[in-house]
Amino acid sequence: MLAIKNLRYDSWQTLYFQRLTVISTELVLMYALHSYIKSAPSASKKTSHAAALSVLLSPGLLIIDHIHFQYNGFLYGILVLSIVLARKKATLLYSGFLFAALLCLKHIYLYLAPAYFVYLLRAYCLGSRSVFDIRFLNILKLGVGIVTIFSLAFGPFVFWGQLDQLMGRLFPFSRGLCHAYWAPNLWAMYSFADRVLIYVAPYLKLSVNQEALSSVTRGLVGDTNFAVLPDIPPKLTFAMTLAAQLPPLVKLFSQLSWETFVGALTLCGYASFLFGWHVHEKAILLVIIPFSLLAVKDRRYLGAFRPLAVAGHVSLFPLLFTVQEFPVKTVYTIFWLILFLLTFDRLAPA
Repeated sequence: MLAIKNLRYDSWQTLYFQRLTVISTELVLMYALHSYIKSAPSASKKTSHAAALSVLLSPGLLIIDHIHFQYNGFLYGILVLSIVLARKKATLLYSGFLFAALLCLKHIYLYLAPAYFVYLLRAYCLGSRSVFDIRFLNILKLGVGIVTIFSLAFGPFVFWGQLDQLMGRLFPFSRGLCHAYWAPNLWAMYSFADRVLIYVAPYLKLSVNQEALSSVTRGLVGDTNFAVLPDIPPKLTFAMTLAAQLPPLVKLFSQLSWETFVGALTLCGYASFLFGWHVHEKAILLVIIPFSLLAVKDRRYLGAFRPLAVAGHVSLFPLLFTVQEFPVKTVYTIFWLILFLLTFDRLAPA
């Protein structure tokens, strides 16, 4: 365990430590989904059971994420538990605290932060009758709690003068627009179009940046330069993401409900996945998992969930690339899709 190597280091101690810790932390997800079922109204217990099982047995987590080795299972458990706590006003404050802790554990959940901000602002910090009814005590409690959590997480880095290095690692803009394995979003299509235009450019009399011919649009980690199309700055991706998030956030603020909150979470994650900078392919689970809680509740949601579930899980296949892993990921994913899409179709009300 003391050999500082991240590649080709496969001692049996490391192997079993990783496997056992991933399996044990999965209990957090199981507890969160159990809490979700218990918090559901009696009339929707059956649909809640189906949604919870679909998340627990998700091929994105169970087969792809865990074999690829990540601890995302327990992180999604904390997310689901935070969503459950947001269902009741009595536990709304703890939902905010739990999400703040989740942000400190993995900053990719910033994709969902705008929905939490609007929901906590409207449901906890402002009165139900008027937006001008400001609850200062609630704001104080929420603010002090969140500042305390972030201080405990980042305080040691500030003390040792490592905050700049930490921020550089959390927000690696130098890694380029596209991740090594392209997430199937707008910038993947933009990058693909750039590679095609390289061959078409002479016929269309387009100028080609020769230095960008070996750019990371070929799927490597590094700064991104396009050969034909204009380069994309981080500010543009941020502006496009925010613009796509605004409609569900406005609806959440004006039509406050738990279902609208989960919908806003889903769409904020979706907007970040489609337009964000250096998006990881597994970020699609930030969309699929909260959407699973809604898909079985309404047939209109289910119509959008079907293609998302199929395309989203198949897009994760490149993470498992050996010959031995191919039949496992393929068979299990097809089984999951057939089982739960048919189940959701039978349970979702018209």
